[in-house]
Amino acid sequence: MTWTDDLEGRLDELLDEYRTHLLASLHGLTEEEARRRLVPSATTLLGLVKHVTYVERVWFDQAVTGAALRDLGVASTPTRSFALRKEDTIASVQEAYRAAGEDSRRRLADLEMDDEVTGKGSRTVWALRLQVLRELAHHSGHADILREQVLAARS
Repeated sequence: MTWTDDLEGRLDELLDEYRTHLLASLHGLTEEEARRRLVPSATTLLGLVKHVTYVERVWFDQAVTGAALRDLGVASTPTRSFALRKEDTIASVQEAYRAAGEDSRRRLADLEMDDEVTGKGSRTVWALRLQVLRELAHHSGHADILREQVLAARS
C-alpha cells in the first residue's frame, strides 16, 4: 500500500461521513420543517441536500464523463440546485442523494488519484475529491445551524 492509497481511503471515508451527516440532517423532520427558510437566502435543509446531489453530479459525473447537466437530472446552475419543486420530499431528495453518492463511488473506483479527467475541463481525481469534500464540509456546517434553528422552533 502506498501513501496515496491511504490518502484516497481517508478522503473517501470523509466524503462518506459528510454524505451520511447531510442525509441525517433531515431525520425526524416534517416536510414543512425541511422546507423552512430561516435565512435571507432560499437555503433550506431540504434544498441543501438537493444541492449536494448537484455537487456530486457535477464534480464526480460531469467532470469525468462530460455529460450535460440536463442528462444528469440536475439544475442548470448552483443557485437553481437549491430550488425545491412541489414533488420534492424528504424521501425523494434523500434517495436522489444516495443514488448520486453510489454513482460517484462507482465512477471513481477505477481511477487513480493522479489520473486526469477531461469530461468538462481538465483536473485530477485528487482535485475532484478535494473539491467535493470542501463542498460537503461547508454545507454540513450550514445543515447543523439550520437543523438547530428548526428544532429550537418546536419549543
